[in-house]
Amino acid sequence: MVLCPPFRWSSRGGFNLTTAVSDDTPERRETITKIPETIADAPDTNGDVPNGNGNAVQFKKSITLPVDQGISSKKSSYMSIQSEKSTFSCDKDSDSDVLDDGRKSSSGRKTISDLMQSEPEKRGRRKRGVIAPHAPLDTVRSSIDLQYEKFQKDHKSLTQIRSAIMANDFLKNLMDEERLQAVVEAMSPQEFPAGSLMIREGESGSHLYVSAFGQFEVLKGGQVVKNFGAGEAFGELAILYKAKRFASIRCITEAKVWMLERRVFQKIMVRSGRQEQEDNIRFLASVPLLREIHPIELAKISDFLKREFFSTGTAVVRQGDRGDKFYIIRGGTVAVTKRDGDGGERRVGTLRRGDYFGEQALLHEDRRLATVTALPPGVECLTLERGPFTDLLGNLDELKNIRHAVPRASQQKKTSEVKSEYEFVELKDLEIVGTMGVGGFGRVELVQYKPQPSLTFALKCLKKVDMVQQQQQEHAYNEKNIMMVCNSPFICRLYRTFKDSKFIYFLMEPVLGGDVWTILQKQRYFPENIARFMSACVVEAFQYLHSKDIIYRDLKPENLMLDKNGYIKLVDFGFAKSLSQNSKTWTFAGTPEYVAPEIVLNKGHDRAVDCWALGVFIHELLVGKPPFRAAGGDHMKTYTLILRGIDAIAFHPRVPKSAQLLIRKLCRAVPAERLGYLKNGIVDIKNHKWFLGFDWEGLREKKLKAPLIQPVANDFDLSNFEKYPKDKLPPDETSGWDIDF
Repeated sequence: MVLCPPFRWSSRGGFNLTTAVSDDTPERRETITKIPETIADAPDTNGDVPNGNGNAVQFKKSITLPVDQGISSKKSSYMSIQSEKSTFSCDKDSDSDVLDDGRKSSSGRKTISDLMQSEPEKRGRRKRGVIAPHAPLDTVRSSIDLQYEKFQKDHKSLTQIRSAIMANDFLKNLMDEERLQAVVEAMSPQEFPAGSLMIREGESGSHLYVSAFGQFEVLKGGQVVKNFGAGEAFGELAILYKAKRFASIRCITEAKVWMLERRVFQKIMVRSGRQEQEDNIRFLASVPLLREIHPIELAKISDFLKREFFSTGTAVVRQGDRGDKFYIIRGGTVAVTKRDGDGGERRVGTLRRGDYFGEQALLHEDRRLATVTALPPGVECLTLERGPFTDLLGNLDELKNIRHAVPRASQQKKTSEVKSEYEFVELKDLEIVGTMGVGGFGRVELVQYKPQPSLTFALKCLKKVDMVQQQQQEHAYNEKNIMMVCNSPFICRLYRTFKDSKFIYFLMEPVLGGDVWTILQKQRYFPENIARFMSACVVEAFQYLHSKDIIYRDLKPENLMLDKNGYIKLVDFGFAKSLSQNSKTWTFAGTPEYVAPEIVLNKGHDRAVDCWALGVFIHELLVGKPPFRAAGGDHMKTYTLILRGIDAIAFHPRVPKSAQLLIRKLCRAVPAERLGYLKNGIVDIKNHKWFLGFDWEGLREKKLKAPLIQPVANDFDLSNFEKYPKDKLPPDETSGWDIDF
């Protein structure tokens, strides 16, 4: 390896850096980085930044970084997903493997989406994730920025597109009537001559397609595996983020398709989401019972509103019944009737869109004073249940006394940058002991401080030229700014940063026990006591981060390291974001198997996504895999499972009942109903039955003995890490973007 100055090798031996890494090592699941787009939304100005975990090829090394794996998490010739290479590249033989599977077992049964978006399933695959580099959805100031072109269509085409979208297992979960209509209107026509290749295997896609007429064939590895005609939707993964096509589509005849570009789809989703929230807040503000409540609190209440449809003739509520639900009419009309003394019914009124009934149910369990019946063609209502409402927000009297947003009990004010105890360390005084990990942007080295040889650090060295080429500068600042305000025993410390003409450097706490993912692959699953201890460490880390208004967004075993005492530390803050209370971010961010439904649905998200991820994490520790993993690496099927919900998951017998209950409460579809997001915050998770008797104080004070301890002989021990080959010195990069490092 050509070393970046001012380093020299320690005389300490034993690190064979030229040893090739075995191709048999299970692959890490990485975070997928979303390409910068041009649209934006929401008042929050904290931009998301890209994460290098989205590099375009899988690596077959167990890289255990005690620092952010977001930028330097694998050895690859592709620096980042920001390149024109695909997000989801496979190994050289992957496509042929899929083709073989298709020919032998399922080429006739697989849908076009299956063929275009699935990777070969491999045991131990590391998870990948997605993030938009510049948070374009978080900066729109007016609805003008969310406008898009509409294309005229005849009735047959409208019907064809609607039918194709609603026949798609994933797309139908994203649609309500307004969104579906907008998507249909926005799709543009494109014609192709016979024999043309409209989609090429291996290239990145940005469009959803619906075939209008003509005959098409699907090719994998140059071989035809399926034919199809008009009325098929395909390529839907590309409307979420830039993703590799795993098959080609060729037009056998002259053909026409309808297309929807990713940025247009995002505009539709954000615009409809904003409009829905504005409508809901307006509806709530019109209710006399709620008029004294601050708009910020009304916005919280609106998160609890659920849509319910009642067909013609259905009694929404019946006179005399007990009720704990409040109704606002979103569409349609209802008849209000009361019983006469002789047992007959008399009509006393009609309610329409924007009207409401049953508001006393928010105060107490009331007897319904009238019967409300849906009139033709049915009625759609927004409903609000008293139970979840009071769990998160308390009672109405409390809400009326709030005049402005205040932190919840589990949250504190933001603090300034933590003062580092190692400010005196200079780059020139560091000497490399050995390599802890390599990646597309550089390396992570274990280094010792020459004036005090017993003192070691992890030093992440990132190539500036590659970061500029892949637009990762903002990512680096994001990671630095968030980690520099964190000082928790459950979070890897960042002490300071350096720079020179070739690299930027992160001087970090060395965590030498290896990463949880590698250990989990060896053990297949963890016993309950180990899973509980690891989860408790994560709970402490989340409580700390949420108290500082930081959401993490990339929990998974790959991003957790064990220290020499067996305690867990959270690493990789490339996806983390500072998000003020009562605000949301709209960026698609996270690892597919761990993302919450509101991220998939583009509804805007906040710290509730960390609660969801914790539920997924506990399941993976106990079972060995996350609950929403789809076979074959098909991310669309994974998202479909996520939208279907945790109640559709059959738990493995290894998961005890108390853990099942906790996972179900953490993975509630409605963010506002998740344990950890209610008015008591993370405390509710700590008080759950699964943690009954757990010594939280002993954990915080590190007096509790960890159930799993990796052998670490001393502060120079790299036995829990693999050995890595040499690297070349990069060219200089002198643009000056790194002035604050």
